Amino acid sequence: MKIGVVSDTHNNLKNVAKIVDLFNQAGIERVVHTGDITQAKTLHLLAHLDASMVGVFGNNDFERRTLEAATLRHGFHFVEPPLELLWHEQRIVVVHDPRELASIDPNDFDVALHGHTHRLCIERANGRLIFNPGECAGHMVGRNAVGVLDLATLETELLFF
Repeated sequence: MKIGVVSDTHNNLKNVAKIVDLFNQAGIERVVHTGDITQAKTLHLLAHLDASMVGVFGNNDFERRTLEAATLRHGFHFVEPPLELLWHEQRIVVVHDPRELASIDPNDFDVALHGHTHRLCIERANGRLIFNPGECAGHMVGRNAVGVLDLATLETELLFF
């Protein structure tokens, strides 16, 4: 199972449209958003994904009522971090800020997904993966990225745009 990982879209609608196209072309089965959606307009665009989406809210998701309404409208599942998932026999924890991982027992997950820093993070230790695909809301063409995670192999891939 291949999942898409996106974070910190910050209502950059032009980039979000590209992200939807990239994930749809890649045949992603599910998408995880690690927070900082910012406005419901972003979720309305993400509703064009061919995959289901889950995620967490980030520190810049101030318009909580409209974001929650949009998640319900589009059938998304978003919560305050952490979000715990069991997909393809992998225990996944999703947070926004990587500092939130300090309060989670590393024995409780195989994969940790986060955002917040806008920096690429692919760390492997003791059979565990910590992954943040980095910047996706920037304005420099070719430097934005979203991630693809193969849950069968825990291999990561970056899709640049």
